[in-house]
Amino acid sequence: MQDLAFLFSYLLQGLGVTIGVTIIALSFGFVLGIGMALLRVYGNKLASTLAAIYSTVIRALPVVLVIFILYFGISRIVDLSPFLSGAFALGFASTAYQSEIFRGAILSVPQGQMIAARALGMSRWKSIRYIILPQAIRIAIPAWSNEAAIVLKDSSLVYVIGVPEMLRRAEYVSARTLEPFIAFGVAALIYFILTFTTNRGLDYLERRYKLQM
Repeated sequence: MQDLAFLFSYLLQGLGVTIGVTIIALSFGFVLGIGMALLRVYGNKLASTLAAIYSTVIRALPVVLVIFILYFGISRIVDLSPFLSGAFALGFASTAYQSEIFRGAILSVPQGQMIAARALGMSRWKSIRYIILPQAIRIAIPAWSNEAAIVLKDSSLVYVIGVPEMLRRAEYVSARTLEPFIAFGVAALIYFILTFTTNRGLDYLERRYKLQM
């Protein structure tokens, strides 16, 4: 019982790290993903091509490789802690996937919406900002919910660069107690609760803001 209490308390200390990495990565990917999606749909040929190349290349690489590239490469130029290196690496990876999610959502908005907005005298940017994007974001919620769950689980990959998140801590406990099943089983339970709660929350948002097309 004492070892089990220690396991829970020790893993929960890494919960904040896991949540922090996830929030930073998702927020980073959300902002850049929308920007890249807009470039893909409304940008000039060069911008659209560069955004498409980025999405294709990053989605072809294992996420752990993106983490290694950022940590061992870019962090030597820009001083980043392992925590920030891991969070931003996941954010760069998520950007590629979120850009495809939002691009599909933008294209799902009927073209007549843009035509009508322009006919009312709105500029192209205002039409995108006030008419297209609000609808596209609501359309994207189901797919974005899946991406949020993936990033939450992928946050465990930052343990490879020494970030003491839950999986890293479970490994420490496993080595100390020689009970890997219990250590990793409890970590799995916590990840399940986090993922389940996140998905249920986003399911509520989907029902709350679903467009009646």
